[in-house]
Amino acid sequence: MSNRFRSDPRLTARMAVTLFLLGLLYVVFVAVLVALLESWVLVVAIAAGLLGAQYWFSDRVALYAMRGRVVQREEYPLLHGVVDRLCAVSDLPKPRVAVADMEMPNAFATGRNADHAVVCVTTGLLGRLEPDELEGVLAHELSHVAHRDVAVMTIASFLGVIAGLVVRFAFYSQAFGGRRDQNTAVVFSVVIGVSAAVYVLSFLLIRVLSRYRELAADRAGALLTGRPSALASALTKVTGDIARIPTRDLRSSQAFNAFYFTPALGRRPHLGRFFATHPPLDQRIAQLGRLSVELGETQAPGSGKAG
Repeated sequence: MSNRFRSDPRLTARMAVTLFLLGLLYVVFVAVLVALLESWVLVVAIAAGLLGAQYWFSDRVALYAMRGRVVQREEYPLLHGVVDRLCAVSDLPKPRVAVADMEMPNAFATGRNADHAVVCVTTGLLGRLEPDELEGVLAHELSHVAHRDVAVMTIASFLGVIAGLVVRFAFYSQAFGGRRDQNTAVVFSVVIGVSAAVYVLSFLLIRVLSRYRELAADRAGALLTGRPSALASALTKVTGDIARIPTRDLRSSQAFNAFYFTPALGRRPHLGRFFATHPPLDQRIAQLGRLSVELGETQAPGSGKAG
């Protein structure tokens, strides 16, 4: 599919390296399963079925979980107008437009491809952003659609799901199976150890990939609109408002951080950059600042209302 969302060669190279490492880890892991287990095919089949369902129905699942509903132009003419304009300039099919009745300001995009995508914003976001800031956020989300990020992250997570299932499969087979000899115990111990290590490594690599893709979406969205300062202003505003929401009110939303425009972290400090789904705010603002200079914007990103 051809579109006008521009990519960053350096970010693309980093994502390619990360995906290569995930693929290499996958090959090694499958080789270990083939050598040690007789029923590894069942584990892979179950994982493939689960991830296939996630890939195929991701838009419906995400909307249901976030209490979002598809809205018509008559209900939200400004929102539809912004999406129409961005899709026109980017040569992207218009996704379904949805709104979630939530005070937390945020947005997300999901769907297996551009023809089955949905872009959702919360009422909290609509009530806080200026039109140019909203355009920046929606351009970021449409970049995820254009680059098929949902499909990429679903495929990338396949290895971690397999590893988790193998741990459970091996544990229950050892606990309830009929064989109790020493060789069997050693084999299952090795499988559990390797699976746990693979799960941890794939988890970290997927987080790295997610952070790169968020930076890529920031860049592509800012270049499409030509106003990096508007996106930086929206980022600063939304992140600050989320930080003021009590953590207990964010817990139900934190499971969907990987989908969000910016994560629902509350006041507590993050466990660490290695485990984050998104780059830190200062890194995102710095990138937008460089783009602002390149494009000749006069207002510094993050300084307030974008011009």
